[in-house]
Amino acid sequence: MNFVDKNVWITGASSGIGEALTYRFNSLGARVIISSRRESELQRVKNACKYPQKVEIVVLDLEKYHDIDNIVSPYLQQFGNIDILINNGGASQRALVVDEDLNVVERMINVNFMGAVALTKAILPSMIAQKSGHIVCMSSLAGKFGIPLRSGYAAAKHALHGFFETLRAENYDNGIRVLMVCPGYIRTNVAINALTADGSPQQTNDPGQEAGLDPDVLAQKIIKGIEKEKLEITAGGGETNGIWVSRFFPRLFAKIIRNKK
Repeated sequence: MNFVDKNVWITGASSGIGEALTYRFNSLGARVIISSRRESELQRVKNACKYPQKVEIVVLDLEKYHDIDNIVSPYLQQFGNIDILINNGGASQRALVVDEDLNVVERMINVNFMGAVALTKAILPSMIAQKSGHIVCMSSLAGKFGIPLRSGYAAAKHALHGFFETLRAENYDNGIRVLMVCPGYIRTNVAINALTADGSPQQTNDPGQEAGLDPDVLAQKIIKGIEKEKLEITAGGGETNGIWVSRFFPRLFAKIIRNKK
């Protein structure tokens, strides 16, 4: 697939997987719109790109999803269309269900699910009009099965599958393709920034995260997934085997997962 001058919108682009995807698409000649809450970090990423003149910064807070349509509208007019939307922005958590504040669950749903839905709905009509488009959703292994300490996060990631797999079925004949990405441990700051029971950040890393897959490796897998029009990809280490164990040996998996705290 030729990505030259394709318009690619990436959320969560100020670090981690989103940052790696920005560099990859930019090096392939795409026009990249990068979003997150932190404008200074987006500027850093833009400056580090091979073709910074082909990068547009749009500050976006996914939690404030009611504002997204108005923010997106002028950029759709400016660019005419978005060829690839990558819903990568999100947040994680580390808290027991019994301890977590309800607003932590709400934030997980709003940031990880409602923000992606609102941005997609803002862009989808233009994709339908042009009869083409690719939507990538960053799910997780937690989108395939529940994991202790991640209840709200897992709920939001499960919801992504229900919504975007439906969107995929509805819009296949409109030339729109949907790729669900289900990574395991990726070497990012997601655990450091994860919300604890009262909503404050954990501020420490998880051993699995520290030893996780390089974000650039995942970025390459995602681009190949887009090129091959895959429906879903997984990436990580041995933890990805949990998908198959949970499917074929559910009782064994239930015993294993309850000890993963």
